[in-house]
Amino acid sequence: MARSSAATKPEVSAETAVAKTKTAANDADSAVCGKPLRADAARNRQKLIDVATTAFTDDVDTPLDEIAKRAGVGIGTLYRHFPTRCDLVLAVYGDQVAGLEQRSYDLPQELEPGEALHEWMRGFVEYYAVKMGLINLLRSMTQGDPETFESARRVMRESAARVLQPAIDAGVVRADANPAELVRGLGGVCLASGTPEGQETSLAVVDLIYDGLRFGAPGHP
Repeated sequence: MARSSAATKPEVSAETAVAKTKTAANDADSAVCGKPLRADAARNRQKLIDVATTAFTDDVDTPLDEIAKRAGVGIGTLYRHFPTRCDLVLAVYGDQVAGLEQRSYDLPQELEPGEALHEWMRGFVEYYAVKMGLINLLRSMTQGDPETFESARRVMRESAARVLQPAIDAGVVRADANPAELVRGLGGVCLASGTPEGQETSLAVVDLIYDGLRFGAPGHP
């Protein structure tokens, strides 16, 4: 059952998801030393990712030195972790993927199967879309090097299955619902949300998709 497996699952780290999108290969500390990051280096790295996520939400072209300044580190520290802007973008993306994966373990412990699925789907818009301006950039990166994102897509499909199957088993969504199709549909919704108004509309569309999943389910009134 999803509930028992989630109880033993360790917390998904941003480093894991970033490794799956090849960003960890650019982590100078790990590449050079072959060792896990020191605690202070790991904190700096995560701080840079957090600041970049907020900065890119407002302006995808935010200068890297401005991101370093907001994070309270030197530009050299930023470049040690992320030698290029692309590396930082991928790290932000990986962090979002990790957060969404973690929710697929946490939500079934907190909510009934149908509610857990619905909340995970709504969270998909917030996590996987990586906010407004980055959507188009990620789309162009995906087209240029699709293999880079295949591991992340697999994580998303596995996460979708983790919340979808219990809802199917509980009879609250239709039995022919498919994790890959669900991720594809939600991804399309995310790519269409290029403005704050679009983001709000996306949540409404997600609600409609969820209602569609419920149609024809054994437990649907």
